[in-house]
Amino acid sequence: MSVLHLLYVVIFVVDVGTAAVIIFVERHNAAVTWAWLMVLLFIPIGGFLLYVLFGQHISRFRLARFRLRNATWVARLAERQQRQLAQGGSMQYNDPAAKQYQDLIAMNLTTAYAVYTQDNGVQVFTNGKDKFEALLADIARAQDHIHLEYYIFRPDGLGERLVAALAERAKAGVEVRLLYDAVGCAWTPKSFFHRLEAAGGQVAAFFPSRIPYINLRMNNRNHRKVVVIDGKIAYVGGFNVGDEYLGRVERFGFWRDTHLRITGSAIVELQSIFLLDWNSSSRDPIEFEDRYFRRAQSSLGGVGMQVVASGPDTAWEQIRNAYIKMIYAAKQSVYIQTPYFIPDDSLLTALKTAALSGIDVRVMLPQKADHIWVFWASRFYLGELLQVGVKCYLYGDGFLHAKTVVVDRAVASVGTANIDIRSFKLNFEVNAILYDRAKAGELADIFEQDLTKCDRLTLKMYNGRPRFERIAESCARLLSPIL
Repeated sequence: MSVLHLLYVVIFVVDVGTAAVIIFVERHNAAVTWAWLMVLLFIPIGGFLLYVLFGQHISRFRLARFRLRNATWVARLAERQQRQLAQGGSMQYNDPAAKQYQDLIAMNLTTAYAVYTQDNGVQVFTNGKDKFEALLADIARAQDHIHLEYYIFRPDGLGERLVAALAERAKAGVEVRLLYDAVGCAWTPKSFFHRLEAAGGQVAAFFPSRIPYINLRMNNRNHRKVVVIDGKIAYVGGFNVGDEYLGRVERFGFWRDTHLRITGSAIVELQSIFLLDWNSSSRDPIEFEDRYFRRAQSSLGGVGMQVVASGPDTAWEQIRNAYIKMIYAAKQSVYIQTPYFIPDDSLLTALKTAALSGIDVRVMLPQKADHIWVFWASRFYLGELLQVGVKCYLYGDGFLHAKTVVVDRAVASVGTANIDIRSFKLNFEVNAILYDRAKAGELADIFEQDLTKCDRLTLKMYNGRPRFERIAESCARLLSPIL
């Protein structure tokens, strides 16, 4: 047997074995299974390697570890509200319009232990300069602890400035903990954080690799961006840490994102998410001490809010389900901003149903591509929406990275989850759902201001696109369940 023939046999055996694992062991849904089988068929040599990098799911052992989180006291905070709603009761709402979303609140309580609070202050940021100046100012005032987790933390100008600020507070005796994702920070050397650690801060990586610069666990990443300071101030949204988020990278230009600064009782949920993520990653776990949960006093007129976390450690796709529930509740309008648009069938059907019902459905994506296959797949799904009357817009003033959904100017979601299957199923994400007409209206106004920097994509324009784009979209669409 020649060496070449032997190589063919080995490749065949490996691919058949991988296909068997995909079908009988991993048990993905049918669309994901067929997508991976196509990869193995058309890329017989590299298909196995791609599956090793992108196809594996979190192990049952690791799932069991993460699911222990649901036994924490955070889940028990939701029990009273769950019982109240299950018995046909009704909450008292600062904003009377929130009552119509009581079923959404109940669903989030049941599946995500997302306690409803309404004593919250919320500030919206749409550019990195303002967000990070506010964050650095809050860090400088920290007295007890600073907890941060980011998917990406670049070793550049902004990263240096943030590490320096954290190190200064650590030297002053403030507890500083920084959690970063090992894949999102694959090119950030551990030595970059030595200054912070030397000052007394703690740093941990989420799902790290034992091999430098190579991580075989591309799925199940921590895509969250959360900061909690002294249990009194929190941040959540789309901005990572890096100069591109300040608009300093020529490739992207201005970086348009949405981030929230939060005060009030909703911080309890964000703090809990951080502590649980930290304890799953660090060798120095944190006790759930009262000082980490300095709940604000109740106040009239605060923003009603739920913090909804989701990830591969749960049976429900909580954020995806919240999006769908919001869309089906729409009576007038649905505004969506997302950098990546690869919806599953249920969310796509919800959008189509809303548009066919006469609701003003608008979807905004960036004109620029940062992940080319995701870009082409997103364009395919825009074509489907255009056919039912959805208004589609392409943001041209830099790069759009916001993950925002606004319905009827009454309820809104801002967070880390994109409108794609990776965010719904594979990554650990967190969104804040705001039940407040003033804040939802502010976010709707921001969307409408962004329209002035967009080109509208019409069905006629889409149908007249070049043949190359049609082919690229069709190919990307077949791979969309695994992108």
